[in-house]
Amino acid sequence: MRRSDRMTAILDRVSRLGTIDAGVLAEEFAVSAATIRRDLQVLEEQRLLARTHGGAVAVDVAYELPVRYRGGQNREAKALVARRAATLLPHGPLTLGLTGGTTTLILARLLAERVDLTVVTNALNIAAELALRPRLKLIMTGGVSRTQSYELVGPIADQALAGLNMEIAVVGVDGISARGGLTTHDEIEAHTNAAMIRRADRVMVVADGSKVGRTCLAGICAIGDVAVLVTDASADPGHVEAIRRAGPEVVIA
Repeated sequence: MRRSDRMTAILDRVSRLGTIDAGVLAEEFAVSAATIRRDLQVLEEQRLLARTHGGAVAVDVAYELPVRYRGGQNREAKALVARRAATLLPHGPLTLGLTGGTTTLILARLLAERVDLTVVTNALNIAAELALRPRLKLIMTGGVSRTQSYELVGPIADQALAGLNMEIAVVGVDGISARGGLTTHDEIEAHTNAAMIRRADRVMVVADGSKVGRTCLAGICAIGDVAVLVTDASADPGHVEAIRRAGPEVVIA
């Protein structure tokens, strides 16, 4: 198991159980106790948990995982959603906005060989994926780097987006519900994502089933601003139906 996957599993465990035992983790992951202690130290330094004698406890079960750890969560579902979203995008010349997120990053990789594609993004990792692709045009906003999501956010990013027009914006979220609309953990990131949405003719949300029905701190936009939600079969059917009734088309990957 890669270290990032192991840390993701540790964070998942501590958020569910509230406490974890280092010895049990070492046995489960087939690594030394010293390796687990180093993992816990790194996670504590990032304030994602608090170490105790022999293990660790959760400091806040509602924390936002850094994007480098989120890639291991629901990986198959995110790949399904990204592949389905790619098939829904029109062929030919297209100006596409991409916010940050693990699913939007997978989608960017799927689109990297397309011709006549212009991508507007505020995500550093997506830009790094696409920067050397000679057959597409990459436009990146400025802004302040947010380490949790690799996104550039704030007034500089918002101003850059205000001067651009996109046919479709593909948005990654931390939560989507009929009542709460699109939400995320950080209010500044939410404001920049909303700025991209306002400049797009059509908005597509990509979210694995764990995000459907969830409402986080900061609102991005109302559910009525979304044209289509692409999710997977693990999404709660009741929340899916409520979103459909609110207006968006829902596509199950």
